[in-house]
Amino acid sequence: MPSLRETSPELKEALEETAMLVDKTVMRMLPETDLPEAQLYDAMRYGTLGGGKRLRPFMVMQSAKLFGVDPARARRVAAVVEMVHSYSLIHDDLPAMDNADMRRGKLAVHRAYDEATAVLAGDGLLTLAFEVLSEPETHEDPNVRCALIAALASASGIQGMVGGQMLDLIGENESFDLGTISRLQRMKTGKLMAFACEAGAILGKASDSYKRALCSYAYDLGLAFQVTDDILDVEADPSMTGKPANQDEKAGKATFVSTMGKEQARQRAEMLVEQAIRHLHVFQGRAIMLEELAHFVLRRRA
Repeated sequence: MPSLRETSPELKEALEETAMLVDKTVMRMLPETDLPEAQLYDAMRYGTLGGGKRLRPFMVMQSAKLFGVDPARARRVAAVVEMVHSYSLIHDDLPAMDNADMRRGKLAVHRAYDEATAVLAGDGLLTLAFEVLSEPETHEDPNVRCALIAALASASGIQGMVGGQMLDLIGENESFDLGTISRLQRMKTGKLMAFACEAGAILGKASDSYKRALCSYAYDLGLAFQVTDDILDVEADPSMTGKPANQDEKAGKATFVSTMGKEQARQRAEMLVEQAIRHLHVFQGRAIMLEELAHFVLRRRA
């Protein structure tokens, strides 16, 4: 099983650098404005910037690095992934969904502004993400841009995040077995993580075998991330996680913890991380930061 060693200085530095670069890129894509609809821009910036671990953008940057992709192109796609992730959080927090007041240690967008603005902010982030992918600055090859758009559409649509959120809502009123919970989280969490890793390979025009290895890594890591998230939901300090505790239990949702118990859930997370790292062996030691990220998922406390 992977050891629970401390976060390496290299990973900490790389995560911080990614967060800084991606935030700067997002700010350029969402400039401040004095237009009448400025509140929408403000809400989009509020929901995307300030807080968050930027794990998905980090996956983009590190996978792109494996194939020698221009860092400026990788940063654009990393910003796209963060915008799509942030859109999903804004909508998930709405009263009609998870009804959460806090996110990333501050008021959720619908509480800081209002529900209508939150809906539009999420819509704006999602559509802007596809606009950015369509632009030649993302890649000069239109085939690459189309591949990125198709992959993100699949990851964020009814077979991915949107479908996963629907299952999540259904789970408030129906009992799910472990297989269904795993499918839900693969769609809701794993699909976007898989896109984040695959995006670097698409930008680098890598072989299908490399794409499969990165997607398999991301799916296992995404499940491990969700298992640890379920554990944190019942035992972590809200001041550390930035959101209220026991949200899933209060909503009556089946989770890995409620289905398996905490100890078995921890063991499952360790097994998934071990599997995720094995998928990276094809890169012969060049994916060390992605390996470190997998260990970080097990250690995280927020």
